[in-house]
Amino acid sequence: MDWLTTVDHKKIGILYLIAGGLFFLMGGVEAILIRIQLLYPDNKIFIGDTFNALTTMHGTTMIFFAAMPIIFAFMNAVVPLQIGARDVAFPFVNALGFWLFFFGGVMLNTSWFLGGAPAAGWTAYVPLAGIVDSTSSYHGVDFYVLGLQIAGLGTLIGGINFLVTIINMRAPGMTYMRMPLFTWTAFITSALILFAFPAITVGLVELMFDRLFGGAFFEVSKGGNPVLWEHLFWIFGHPEVYILILPAFGIISEIVSTFSKKRLFGYSSMVFATALIGFLGFMVWVHHMFTTGIGPVGNAIFAVATMAIAIPTGVKIFNWLFTLWGGQITFSTANIFATAFIPTFVMGGTTGVMLAVPAADFQYHDTYFVVAHFHYVIVGGLVLGLFAGAYYWWPKMFGRLLNETLGKIHFWTFFIGFHLTFFPQHFLGLMGMPRRVFTYQPGVGLEEGNFISTIGAFLMGIGMIVFLINIIATSRLPQNAPADPWDGRTLEWAIPSPPPEYNFKQTPLVRGLDPLWKEKMAGNKEMTPAEPIGSIHMPSPSILPLIFSIGFFIAGFGFMYHTYSVSAVGMGIMLLTMFLRSVYDDHGYHIEPEELNDKGVKA
Repeated sequence: MDWLTTVDHKKIGILYLIAGGLFFLMGGVEAILIRIQLLYPDNKIFIGDTFNALTTMHGTTMIFFAAMPIIFAFMNAVVPLQIGARDVAFPFVNALGFWLFFFGGVMLNTSWFLGGAPAAGWTAYVPLAGIVDSTSSYHGVDFYVLGLQIAGLGTLIGGINFLVTIINMRAPGMTYMRMPLFTWTAFITSALILFAFPAITVGLVELMFDRLFGGAFFEVSKGGNPVLWEHLFWIFGHPEVYILILPAFGIISEIVSTFSKKRLFGYSSMVFATALIGFLGFMVWVHHMFTTGIGPVGNAIFAVATMAIAIPTGVKIFNWLFTLWGGQITFSTANIFATAFIPTFVMGGTTGVMLAVPAADFQYHDTYFVVAHFHYVIVGGLVLGLFAGAYYWWPKMFGRLLNETLGKIHFWTFFIGFHLTFFPQHFLGLMGMPRRVFTYQPGVGLEEGNFISTIGAFLMGIGMIVFLINIIATSRLPQNAPADPWDGRTLEWAIPSPPPEYNFKQTPLVRGLDPLWKEKMAGNKEMTPAEPIGSIHMPSPSILPLIFSIGFFIAGFGFMYHTYSVSAVGMGIMLLTMFLRSVYDDHGYHIEPEELNDKGVKA
């Protein structure tokens, strides 16, 4: 019950990590099944709608239900600690955000057992996604629409929560320009969520009305416009790429600085580059639509805006390299992942600039070249960054250090497997192999590239197995991680590992950038407190977020199957939990000074 009712940001971070990790494994299995089908030409293992469902579910699961929650796991576990806060601004809302995401993911994946998974591509382009056959039991795209709506609401309220937390709950002396880079990227990511997610929410509501209630938003015969879905999806979808990659940038910035024993080079330029990337991210969505027929003026404007994003991204790349330059570099597993991220992400960015040229994009569009580009950015960028973050913050989250030898085996198998998988796909795309197609002809030169690609996918899978073995083996050991295993620079390393439920016995006083490092250099053993020891207020646990999310889940099934009595039950549960939350005034509880021992842990 402790885990089902918790509102502690650290436990919610672990819940996000476990759930995101499970969905990541599911998405990985789907990817390997796709590659098995493409191992040889004219293979007939997963064909037709089965293959389409695998590609749709792989993309949707990895983006929305694996990458996003693992990012939220690190934001929950680390951001309040880095700013010297005792929790997030709204602990109850934080728990609600997790449970909404989780039940959205469960709803999407139940589609495999209830008539078939969505098979319209992870972008769910209409009119393919809008086709409704009243005689069929197939509800695949309905699961997509309702699952993403439920999960998206959870993400949206999570983003708002972190914005308020970072604005209002920083420790004394923690000005904006003293915040760690990871906190900055979490802050800008949360702002992007606030502005981007309403677009996909509106699009999904309109698609839901088209599919379930006979609406006419996207159906041409009724006066709708299918290009409207593309605009709504990509107005969300391109900022979503930066919602994913900016936290990885923050992770890399923390790790490169820590393991070089140097302050991050050009801190202020990194902050402004991050903000500029977030700003420009909203101005480039049409580069996904160059073949739609928008016209040369529109195409040219969005091409220039897309190329402009390379400038602040280049600032970041050079700043990481200058941070490493001349540093006392320690190649821990976390730092190997972080440094490997840099050239890999540059490769993904280079092909992105190629795709920003409309005339060239006409050739590349919907070929494996785009698949290769996208995975170099998301896997070679984001996933390498998330692995780096996992090895770096694992001792802080769980009190145990992951095994470094297994970590390096994990890195080399995954990294080599990644390049084997996706590097040949550039050439497959240039040779004309279309994406989302379950077979290809023999004798046209596509066999070798696909074979190598599939071998690489298996090698990535082996790397993941090694990572899981590392986690299981480490979890059997006692909690023995020191408070500061990496000789860190930021506030999360100033408290025990794992942190006590209230984080800081006394709110720390921040006296500069890299506040813990500054105190170390001044010869102090710990942070200077900003307040005397006093009573610590804590929020009470609550089962209501879980029950509310279950109600939403039930209501979604009722709408999907036009069983409105079931919808009424689900909505009734939601309204009841809202009513109980409104009328019951929960004041939380206090931890008194005499309950704390010398180490700041509750006795």
